[in-house]
Formats: sequence, structure tokens, C-alpha cells
Amino acid sequence: MKKLLIPCVALSALLFACNSSESSNTTTDSTNGMANTTTDTATMVNTDRDSNDGMAGMNNSDSANGGKDFITDAAGGGMMEVQLGQLAKTHAASQAVKDFGAMMVRDHSKANDELKAIAAKNNVTLPATLDNKFQKHIDDLSKKNGAEFDKDYMSMMVDDHQDDIKMFEKCAKNEDEKAEVKTFAAKTLPVLYKHLDQAKKVNDALKQ
Repeated sequence: MKKLLIPCVALSALLFACNSSESSNTTTDSTNGMANTTTDTATMVNTDRDSNDGMAGMNNSDSANGGKDFITDAAGGGMMEVQLGQLAKTHAASQAVKDFGAMMVRDHSKANDELKAIAAKNNVTLPATLDNKFQKHIDDLSKKNGAEFDKDYMSMMVDDHQDDIKMFEKCAKNEDEKAEVKTFAAKTLPVLYKHLDQAKKVNDALKQ
């Protein structure tokens, strides 16, 4: 009996050792799996954070650039109004058109000076020459004289001031816009309304 018990005990010990080893390996694999899962989760969190930071940067950039675009467009439009107003002195036939041109020179020169100060304060470089879309109007009207100039100039002034008012109203209501830019837009709107009303009156009178 003792001879039979010894092999049985040895066999039991061997089986126990094998089971312990498998259990240990299973625990190790489970631990490694949890560690890998934790690492993957951390990577996903970092990726999401990087994505959100990038979107925040884009939003800030867009907001800042919006002010620059308004200043540049408003300055370009103002420069065009002044040059066309000066052109009306020598090319217009109607005294009403000449008077309107003089008002454009006076009012838009003042607004342009204010814009230059705002641009300098915000490190916005204004172009020394007119953009092609503005220069084209000057080139076209400079080739016309008398009644033809009066008709085309005043018709353009109606359309141009309607567009200007939309742009200035949008800027004045933009909560993300710089305060001084919004103030300038809001303060200039009554002047633009006055210009549009006068442009319509002169334009209608020319059609009679």
C-alpha cells in the first residue's frame, strides 16, 4: 500500500503545480489586458483633448480674422467712395450729383481717418491701393461724362450703400467682434442711411 501511495502523492503534487502555473498565467494575461485597455483609453482621451484644442484655436482665429476683414473691406470701400466723389466734380453734369459727390468725399474721408486709427491699434495693415473690385468701378466711371456719368454713378451709389449697410449692420450686431470695431460700425450706420436716402432721391430725379 505504501508503494502505491507514493506515486499518487507525486502525481497530485504535479497536477497542483500545473494548475497553479495556468492560474498565474491567466492572472498575468488579465492584468496585461487591463493595462493595455487603460493605455488605450488614455490615448483616446488625449486624442479628444487635442481635437478640442484644435477647434478652439480655429474659433479664436476666425473671430480675430473677422475684425481684420471688416476693417480692410470698409477701408477699401471708403477709399473708393472718396475717389468717385472727386471724380463727380469734373465728370458730372447735374449739380445734385456734384453735391452728392462732395458729401461722399467729406463723410468718407472722416470715416477713413477713424478706421486708420483702429487698424493701427489692432496691427491691421491697410492696403495702399484699391482692391480690383473697387478699382474697376473707378476705371469704368472715369470713361464716362455728363448725363451718362450721372446715371451710372448714382445707380451705383444706391446699390453700393445698400451693401455697405448690410455689412455694417452685421458687424454692429456681432457679439464676437471687437468693441471698438462694433462701435465704429454702429456710429457710421446713420451716416450710411443718410447717404442711401439721398442717393435714391438724386437717382429718381435723374429718371424724370
